[in-house]
Amino acid sequence: MLYYLYEYLTDHGIHVPGLGMLKYISFRAGISVLLSLIIALVYGKRVINYLRAKQMGELVRDLGLDGQKQKEGTPTMGGLIIILATIIPVLLFTRITNVYIVLLLVSMIWMGAIGFLDDYLKKIKKNKDGLSGKFKVVGQVGLGLIVGVTMYFHPDITVKRKYADAKVVNRNNVEQNFMPTEKITVSTVPFAKNNEFDYSGILFWMNDKDAHEWAWVVFIPIVIFIVTAVSNGANITDGIDGLAAGTSAIILLTLALFAYLSGNIIFADYLNIMFLPNMGETTIFAVAMVGAVIGFFWYNTYPAQVFMGDTGSLMLGGVIAVLAIILRKELLIPVLCGIFLIENLSVMLQVIVFKYRKRKYGLEYAQNNRLFKMSPVHHHYQKVGFHESKIVNRMIIIGVILAIICLITLKMR
Repeated sequence: MLYYLYEYLTDHGIHVPGLGMLKYISFRAGISVLLSLIIALVYGKRVINYLRAKQMGELVRDLGLDGQKQKEGTPTMGGLIIILATIIPVLLFTRITNVYIVLLLVSMIWMGAIGFLDDYLKKIKKNKDGLSGKFKVVGQVGLGLIVGVTMYFHPDITVKRKYADAKVVNRNNVEQNFMPTEKITVSTVPFAKNNEFDYSGILFWMNDKDAHEWAWVVFIPIVIFIVTAVSNGANITDGIDGLAAGTSAIILLTLALFAYLSGNIIFADYLNIMFLPNMGETTIFAVAMVGAVIGFFWYNTYPAQVFMGDTGSLMLGGVIAVLAIILRKELLIPVLCGIFLIENLSVMLQVIVFKYRKRKYGLEYAQNNRLFKMSPVHHHYQKVGFHESKIVNRMIIIGVILAIICLITLKMR
C-alpha cells in the first residue's frame, strides 16, 4: 500500500523526503523483515496469552518421551503469530497486485485455514486426531491445483532465458543477452551445466509444438505432489520445540536470496541464470516471513511457550513449496528441505520395514525390532537419549549446510 502511495504522490508531482526509498526492493525488504520481527515479538506474547485464556492448550498423547507430559496445556495455534506478522508488512510494502504475491498470500491463508481447522477440531473433540487426513490431502491437492493452473496459464508468469552465446556481460544493456519473454514450463536443474529442464520434454513422443501445448498434463500433477509432500514434511518435522521454525527460517532466507537474484536482470545476467520478471517483489514476502518465523522462534524454543500447531506447520510447508515452484527451484527441494525429507522418509521407512517384518517374522518380532526406536527420526534421537535442544540445534546446523550447498549451485555448473 505504501508503494502505491509513493507512486501516486510521485505521479502528482509531490515529493516527500525519504519516500523515494520505497522504489527499492532492498529497502522495502529490510523494513519488512524488521517490522515482521517486531510484530511477532511484541504481539506474539499477546496472542499466546489470548490462546491460554481461551484454553487452547495442546493435548499431548503419551509416547513415553521424557518431559512430554509437562508440555500438556501449552498453547497451540501459534502459527497465527507467523501469519499475522507476515501479512501486515506484505500488505504495506509490496505491490499486492503482483501475481506472485497474490499466489503466496492465497497459499498462506489456504494452508493456514486448513491447519487452523485441524487444531480447532483437536481442541473441541479433545483428541489428537483432529481433521481427517484425507481432508488435509484434499486441501493440499486443491492448493497445488491452484498454483499449477496459475503458473501455467497466467500471462504475467514468464521467464527470460539467456542466449547460449551471450558470453560478454554488458552492464549498459544486459537485456540484449536474454531471449524474448517466454511462457514456458521450465525449471532449474542443480549441479548441471545446461541447467534448464522443460517439463514438456517428458512428452518426448510428441512434436515440440504439441508437447508445449500439453505440458500442463505433466506440470500440474508434479506441482500438486510437491505442495503435498513439502507441507506434510513440515508438519511431521514440527514435533519438538523449535525444530520446524528453526529449519524453516533457513529455507525461507535461502529462497528470499534466490528471489532477489532471479528478479534482478543484472544479477541474473552475471550468474547466468533465468531472469524471472516481476519476481523481485517475492523477496519482500519471503524476508517478511523470515522475520515472522524468527519472532515466533523466540517463544517456541525449549521450553516452548507456544506451539505453532498445524496452523503453522502446514502453512509453512505449503508456502515454502509454492515459493520454490514459482522460483523454478523445485528440483532443489530435496536438498534445501533435506530435514523435511529425512523426517518424511523416516516415517515411511518405519512403516514399510515394520509391515515387512510382521509379514515375514510375525507381530512380536516386528514390534521388538523396529527400524527406529520411534518415528519421525527426531523422536528416535530422543529415545536414544539426546536432549531435544541438542537435536534441534544440530538439525538447524545441517539445515544451514544444505542451504549453503543450494547457494553454491548458482555457480557450480
